[in-house]
Amino acid sequence: MSFLADKLSRIKPSPTIAVSTKAAELKAAGRDVIGLGAGEPDFDTPQHIIDAAIKAMNEGKTRYTAVAGTPELRKAICDKLKRDNDLTYTPDQITVGCGGKQTIYNALMATLNDGDEVIIPAPYWVSYPDITLLAGGVPVTVACTAEHNFKLQAADLEAAISDKTKWVVLNSPSNPTGAAYSHDEMKALTDVLLKYPHVHIMTDDMYELITYDDFKFVTPAQVEPKLFDRTLTLNGVSKAYCMTGWRVGYAAGPLDLIKAMNKIQSQSTTHTCSIAQAAAVEALNGPHDFVAKHNEVFKGRRDLVVKMLNEAEGLDCKTPEGAFYVYPSCAGVIGKKTPDGKVIENDEDFVTYLLETEGVAAVHGEAFGLSPHFRVSYATSNAALTEACKRIQRACAALS
Repeated sequence: MSFLADKLSRIKPSPTIAVSTKAAELKAAGRDVIGLGAGEPDFDTPQHIIDAAIKAMNEGKTRYTAVAGTPELRKAICDKLKRDNDLTYTPDQITVGCGGKQTIYNALMATLNDGDEVIIPAPYWVSYPDITLLAGGVPVTVACTAEHNFKLQAADLEAAISDKTKWVVLNSPSNPTGAAYSHDEMKALTDVLLKYPHVHIMTDDMYELITYDDFKFVTPAQVEPKLFDRTLTLNGVSKAYCMTGWRVGYAAGPLDLIKAMNKIQSQSTTHTCSIAQAAAVEALNGPHDFVAKHNEVFKGRRDLVVKMLNEAEGLDCKTPEGAFYVYPSCAGVIGKKTPDGKVIENDEDFVTYLLETEGVAAVHGEAFGLSPHFRVSYATSNAALTEACKRIQRACAALS
């Protein structure tokens, strides 16, 4: 009998973290590697947020907090949801976790029975299906192709719903594609969900504030208030506020669900770091002028990367509405041979080729559930992106 739990065989380590780790190892060994796998901004946490954390430490706010988060942070989250999304919650309908990943984990662990189905549009953030499996659920992936700009179509959503469906997961703007749903696109999905009262909506809004070209963000319960009591709205301070390492995510939803999530968390991490929570209060309540400045930089990087990747032989790259990723197709290089005679059979072969020959680290599309694509994060400098794209162009040109 194995000492390790059988459930571990259902899941795999995060491939995005694996790519970043591999790139770091190669750099440490002296290789010239440009990492395009990171899912975090390259900007430092704004100073006023850091100052709030220092102030909290100096004031002795270094003790346990409530499992669900401090009263100050939960009120700040309520204020944010009302201000930005026209959603009205009370503090007891808010739970704070150690990053968005923990709030998703808590929600699925608290609600899934063996065999319950979770509809996950693909491409998806890599953790959705694995957390579902760990909780005993069944991921039901729905392909969302480049033809529809990687967005779930209403007819495909309806076709995926069964008597066993418990959740549908929506992520806008998306990791890994950057695709984001307009009001009308989201309304088409919520119209379907109105017909199935046993289905709950988990909306991951982590990249809400990182959008371009006058795109207007919407969240499902905002578009269709009748779904409010069936929606868990997830967000956090990691991306827009440049606080990935602070590990603060949150969720707002029905009181019974939030209580159940808190019960799960009470037996794991207990609560998020008290100092990180104090910093998150300042992030939500303090000045936000830096967000627009960062987005302008990200937009320039996006446009640079899209242009250069579309100039590479065999690649096709859509222009996303938000986040800081692109998800180019590499269908045009599948079947070609590398200079040393190896056939590129899939997107994993292609990103391996890029890493081994040109020192460019990206994540293959199979990890996100839709091939043949690969994810490029443009959360790095223009100089690094330009050089990386030149190397990708060179690698593509060398194929025959």
